[in-house]
Amino acid sequence: MRAFIILLCMFLAALPARAVQPDEVLPDAQLEQRARGISAGLRCLVCQNESIDDSDAPLARDLRLLVRDRLMAGDSDQAVKDFVVDRYGEFVLLRPVFGLHTALLWLGPFALLALGIAGLVHGAGRHRRRETPALTDDEKTRLDALLRKD
Repeated sequence: MRAFIILLCMFLAALPARAVQPDEVLPDAQLEQRARGISAGLRCLVCQNESIDDSDAPLARDLRLLVRDRLMAGDSDQAVKDFVVDRYGEFVLLRPVFGLHTALLWLGPFALLALGIAGLVHGAGRHRRRETPALTDDEKTRLDALLRKD
């Protein structure tokens, strides 16, 4: 029984903690679900590696309330995201958008991988094409002398 309680405590501790306070929850379950979906994709500007849904920072709370206010005003999910991005910049998005200004971020790892593979293929091809130079007559004579010494 004690082991079960310990395992249960470990399981509960591993669950993600939600920082949304009860006074922030919208009465409309559908709007609340939309708010959670939006806030899960927005970065806390204080914590930087957490969504505003997971952060306890006061700024994250303000952003959660802002998202809920915009939804209550009738904005679409995209309109709410656009409003927050216009106000705080693209850094607020946990998943950056793909565009010309972020192409290096998205395509850079694949380009480096392709360059690495091309380098390996080129190096292997050069290694296979390299021929060993032929021995001169003097070298052959010395080699025969060394082999006969046994």
